[in-house]
Amino acid sequence: MDRNMFILKINPERCKACGLCLHFCPTGALAYSEEFNVAGYHPVRQVAPEKCTGCRQCVLMCPDVAIEIFKVTEETTAEELASSEEAKAK
Repeated sequence: MDRNMFILKINPERCKACGLCLHFCPTGALAYSEEFNVAGYHPVRQVAPEKCTGCRQCVLMCPDVAIEIFKVTEETTAEELASSEEAKAK
């Protein structure tokens, strides 16, 4: 497991697809989802976790407080990784 990997947990129902996180992400680790949320927006999702440096720009810029960031450690549970993979697949 890469010790420099970060998982973003993005709440798709809170995301209004404003694009601020996409604009401020220096590595292009985010993209719009093809799916709609209940409000009719294409929420953001993490598409390249290996590119994420953990800079937290996306978290700081999100006006909807829809993004959390976690560093992957040896203690990171399989459940946490699975929920991140589920979010990435949507």
